[in-house]
Amino acid sequence: MAKKAPTSSTVKPKAAPARRTSKAAAPKAAPAAAGKPPAPNPQAVARVFEMIQEHAAEFVDLRFTDPKGKWHHTTQTVSTIEDDTFVEGFMFDGSSIQGWKAINESDMVLLPDPETAVMDPFSAKPQLILFCDIIDPKTGNFYNRDPRSTAKLAEAYLKEAGFGDTAFFGPEAEFFIFDNVQFGTGPNFGMYQLDSIEGPGASLKAYPEGNMGHRPVVKGGYFPVPPVDSENDLRAEMLSTMGEMGLPIEKHHHEVAQSQHELGTKFDTLVKSADFMQIYKYCVHNVAHSYGKTATFMPKPIAGDNGSGMHVHQSIWKDGKPNFAGDKYADLSDEALYYIGGIIKHAKALNAFTNPSTNSYKRLIPGFEAPVLLAYSAANRSASCRIPHATNPKAKRVEVRFPDPTANPYLAFAAMLMAGLDGIRNKIHPGEAMDKDLYELPKEELAQIPTVCGSLREALEALKEDHAFLLEGGVFTKDQIESYIDIKWPEVYKFEHTPHPAEFEMYYSV
Repeated sequence: MAKKAPTSSTVKPKAAPARRTSKAAAPKAAPAAAGKPPAPNPQAVARVFEMIQEHAAEFVDLRFTDPKGKWHHTTQTVSTIEDDTFVEGFMFDGSSIQGWKAINESDMVLLPDPETAVMDPFSAKPQLILFCDIIDPKTGNFYNRDPRSTAKLAEAYLKEAGFGDTAFFGPEAEFFIFDNVQFGTGPNFGMYQLDSIEGPGASLKAYPEGNMGHRPVVKGGYFPVPPVDSENDLRAEMLSTMGEMGLPIEKHHHEVAQSQHELGTKFDTLVKSADFMQIYKYCVHNVAHSYGKTATFMPKPIAGDNGSGMHVHQSIWKDGKPNFAGDKYADLSDEALYYIGGIIKHAKALNAFTNPSTNSYKRLIPGFEAPVLLAYSAANRSASCRIPHATNPKAKRVEVRFPDPTANPYLAFAAMLMAGLDGIRNKIHPGEAMDKDLYELPKEELAQIPTVCGSLREALEALKEDHAFLLEGGVFTKDQIESYIDIKWPEVYKFEHTPHPAEFEMYYSV
């Protein structure tokens, strides 16, 4: 087993510098003007400096998310952190991030959010992590292409429009763990090879300690105990590490496919849940790495077995009461049904954010529990919108099942909220619920049910045609959507223009 990097608890503490106070202390937290970040919470700022002292932190790592959903960072020594840090932020080169500023207007501001402070369990030196929003220095506003800022604006719009005051999101992201991965493409070659102690062909391999033979069969990975479930301890460490980083952890288990897994956390508000998803991925990747293994959130890395989704549970509350509880179908309210109607109506455009990879659409095919059909149902997992069973009105929610974990969580959650709110605003009823097994329907009946997109190309074209609902309240901007589409098209082009090994099998001797 690879040795895990020392954590903040194993590094000998050093004396941390005293808190550096600027000329003017941070102002009291106050609501922000439209598009402007609010003043920092003084208690949260004070807690940052307390944590630096408590853990003898030597560095502060500033984290932010690019339009594709990838976490980036730059690191400051603690001596550079002052009260004004949370008002003025740090300048950086935005032109180096794909889909952001041009080289001639590259200056941007990383503004740390003191509410997000957490220690990094993977750094050798004691290091504090702060999530950042991106600010345009010319206007002082949230940068319109910053995903986290978009998510914050979506939460603000929910309140301003009067639909509710809180949107809760609960993502369930699945992933695969492999022991070795090799891949590459070139003008005259294209290959990949994945190796897992649980995967295809493992039963015939010779291992140094011997081949014990216990492993899940195809589509047989759901809940077997060890030794068939070979990664129980690895998942437990992933989950406990997430708990150390502030996630409200609940459970872990093997998933249906060989080498596939899921960790469970509690729901939270939209932005917090998106923040938690970034920590979720960070822990999964790094704990696997420390064990000498590799984890991926690709939706469909293995042919012929289930893919990885990211089912997202959603609900809206107002004045401490659940808006989705009522006396309609499955004890839902009209608002909940209209929310579903908005999701279904705009699903193809949503796919550009919720399923943003070419690999996403290798998962969204019938026969692998994939929710390709745009219908809703109580408990029926073949529908794209499921109503989980709940006797408590507070637990009434909608589970949108077509997203996958390649999604940028900030953009995906914000886009789904905006689609649902469009449904409520325009009273878009989703029609009759489908409580049958949708995969067993007669072809004639099946043909009447709309589906999600079949490719990233189709999803980007759908977003180009259907995005007005995202522009409400200035949450998304046309410039942001056009820029997002522009950075995704090269992925479509590369995928569609690169010969595939399967094509050689099918066509080489024609």
